[in-house]
Amino acid sequence: MAQTATNLTTGATLREEKVSGPWQDAWRAFRKNKIAMAGLIMMVLFIALALLAPVLAPYDYKAQELTDRLKPPSSAHWFGTDDLGRDILSRILYGARISLWVGTFSVVGSIVIGTLLGILAGYYGKWVDMLISRLFDILLAFPSILLAIAIVAILGPSLQNALYAIAIVNVPTYGRLVRAKVLSLKNEEYITAAKAIGMKNSGILLRHILPNSLTPIIVQGTLGIASAIIEAAALGFLGLGAQPPAPEWGKMLSDSRQFIATAPWTVIFPGISIMLTVLAFNLMGDGLRDALDPRMKN
Repeated sequence: MAQTATNLTTGATLREEKVSGPWQDAWRAFRKNKIAMAGLIMMVLFIALALLAPVLAPYDYKAQELTDRLKPPSSAHWFGTDDLGRDILSRILYGARISLWVGTFSVVGSIVIGTLLGILAGYYGKWVDMLISRLFDILLAFPSILLAIAIVAILGPSLQNALYAIAIVNVPTYGRLVRAKVLSLKNEEYITAAKAIGMKNSGILLRHILPNSLTPIIVQGTLGIASAIIEAAALGFLGLGAQPPAPEWGKMLSDSRQFIATAPWTVIFPGISIMLTVLAFNLMGDGLRDALDPRMKN
């Protein structure tokens, strides 16, 4: 009986070891970080509010009631109204869609292009590395927001062009990150073994290099969404992003800045929305870095 119990215990332990893996370990470490979990909950909440905006918004975000212009927060309008009598709460809910959409897809574009260029530069080296690295240096020579403004000014003010601009200016961040990771990986023994058995470069890149480069990309991408939301708000504030009547948070701040003294709620609530969304992604990104980076583990 004792032997049977020992075998059962050993078998259970082996099954647990098989189930456990690096991603499971990272998730367990992430869950222990209360601040990171708070960021995750806030992020999920904002995503839910954005998806359910048509259901939750008490008014049409475009509806104008000039008789109700600049009304303070009340039971009828929880966040008050703007200078055109539009419900601010409804516009913030729909604005969450715009900010999250721009932030997410601009970062996805940056990651795709930056990862491709970074892998090519790091793996092939020589003139390929020199050419791509100099391209990164040129893009990094300009302040990101000024470069984004220049790109939008050339393409024309619109939400889509703002997304393109934010994606372009952030490509070097991911490209350099991936390049550095590839340089440390390509001389590993398993890469040498893959070359020795005749595996093609494309197979090595897709099956070995890329999967082992995902950790820093995920962490930086999460933090990058927060930066992209701020950049989109900045472009909207300057009138280069979403155009009226789109309820983009930065544009809402720009339209209401002249009412800061007389109707402060018109800038407080969009500003708090930007702050909380960016804070959520930053907290979650810090937690992911702590969970995924082996140097952060005791």
